[in-house]
Amino acid sequence: MARHSRLYALDALIPFWAELKVSHVKGETCRRYAKFRKKVIKRDAEGELIEWAPVSAGTVRRELGTLQAALNYCQREGFLTSAPLVTPPEKPEAKERWLTRDEAARLIWTAYRGHKAKHIARFILIGLYTGTRKDAIIRMGFEKNTIGGWFDLDHGIMYRMSASERSTKKRRTPAPIPRQLLAHLKRWKAQGAVWAVEYNGGLIKDPKRGFANAVKDAGLSGVTPHTLKHTSITWAFQNGVSIWDAAGFFVTSPETIEKIYGHHAPDFMHSAKTAMERRRK
Repeated sequence: MARHSRLYALDALIPFWAELKVSHVKGETCRRYAKFRKKVIKRDAEGELIEWAPVSAGTVRRELGTLQAALNYCQREGFLTSAPLVTPPEKPEAKERWLTRDEAARLIWTAYRGHKAKHIARFILIGLYTGTRKDAIIRMGFEKNTIGGWFDLDHGIMYRMSASERSTKKRRTPAPIPRQLLAHLKRWKAQGAVWAVEYNGGLIKDPKRGFANAVKDAGLSGVTPHTLKHTSITWAFQNGVSIWDAAGFFVTSPETIEKIYGHHAPDFMHSAKTAMERRRK
C-alpha cells in the first residue's frame, strides 16, 4: 500500500480506535467499525457536513488491513507480546467493469478537451496501455528519480519503481513500453515534460477528482482509475495474451489473472468444449 494510502487509512481508523485498547481488537469491534465508517457525500454552503453514506466493504478491508499491519509491526518490535487478528468483512466480488474501445476513446477525448484536464488524458492513456496502478503512474517521470518509476524512452522500458524504493507486496517490475504509448511519451518529453502526468510542471497529488469529472462528462458510469488496469488486462486477453506473460507485464499473480480475466481469452475452455463435442466411440 502506498504511503499516502496508509495515511488515509489511519485518518479513517483513528476516530473509532483511538480510545480503545489492543485487547478490544476482536470480531465484534471490527464489525462495529464497519458500521461506524461513513463517507461524506454532501456539504452545505458553509462547508458543514450534512449527508453521509456507508463506505464499501473493500474500503473497510483495506483500512483494517492497515490496522493489522500496525499491530504486527508492534509485535515484531517488542511492544506487544502477540498481535490480535482483525476480522475484515468478506472480500467483495471482483468488479467486472471494463471499457470498450469506444468508451475508452470517448473518455480520453473528453479529458483532453476538458478545462485544465489534459493531464488526465495522459493518465488514462498510461493506465490503458500499461495496466499500472494509479499510485505508480502519478509518480513516474522521464528520468531516474527517488520518488517513483520512470520511462526509459531510449530502450523502450518502463520501470514502475525507483531504485530507492523497497520491494513490497505491490511489486512493480520493469516492462516493455507498448509502441503506441511510446510515441505519446516521446512527444510529451519533447514538449518539456519532466513527469509523465504533470500539472503546471509538477506532480499531481491524486487524479481522482479530474478523472471523475471526465467520466461524468463522457457519460460513463461505474468507472474508477482502477478500471483502467482492469480494461488493460481484459483487452490483452481478448487479443490472446498468455497468463504467464500477462502476470509479468501487469505485475499481478497468475492465480488472480486466471481467476478474474481468463474467461476473456478467445480459447477459454476450448479444450473442454472440444472434448464434450467429440463423438464417443
